[in-house]
Amino acid sequence: MTQTILYARVSTTDQNIEHQRTQAEAAGFVIDEVVADHGVSGVSTKLAERAEGKRLFDKLRAGDVLVVRWVDRLGRDYADVTDTIRLLMRRGVVIKTVINAMIFDGSTTDPMQEAVRDALIAFMAATAQAQAEATKEAQRAGIAANKGDVKKYRGRKPSYDHETLDTVMKMLSLGKGTSEIARANKLTRQAVLRVKADPAAAKKVLERWA
Repeated sequence: MTQTILYARVSTTDQNIEHQRTQAEAAGFVIDEVVADHGVSGVSTKLAERAEGKRLFDKLRAGDVLVVRWVDRLGRDYADVTDTIRLLMRRGVVIKTVINAMIFDGSTTDPMQEAVRDALIAFMAATAQAQAEATKEAQRAGIAANKGDVKKYRGRKPSYDHETLDTVMKMLSLGKGTSEIARANKLTRQAVLRVKADPAAAKKVLERWA
């Protein structure tokens, strides 16, 4: 009997597993089970090395569907993400994303479909790694700017958290419109435009309020 499993990974205090499940169900997925790793970095820890990641590999069988909010839940390292997706596809597992409803299915034999699928995998994995590196750079900059000044003015509290900002940046990278992104994330158009104009600054604001 095939099953649909949601894999969730939360690495910061403002990320929430229930939020990821709610998003998946709102997108039409019927989830049979949730497998989740808490407080685990997708940059330094490969999926197969995480406690629940190992269990996920053991559970998935041919015909099963693996649902993730976005490929960055699998990891933030380009090689790890691409290797993981291709390994699961070889097993006959179908991977689906909540954001933008991407589907990675290894059963296709059409050369053109394979080329498009592999290009998407590479693009999404590269995006996940780039965003991780941008986050680390923003953290370093925030620490340097605030060193020795605990009373530094932080400015207005942002209307988004880390998960929302990640979603906005992914939608922007896929060419989605400002109004569409604002509606999907319950933000103002102005907030989306500020993120679009300077993603690094948007991350720095979150770091100041962390």
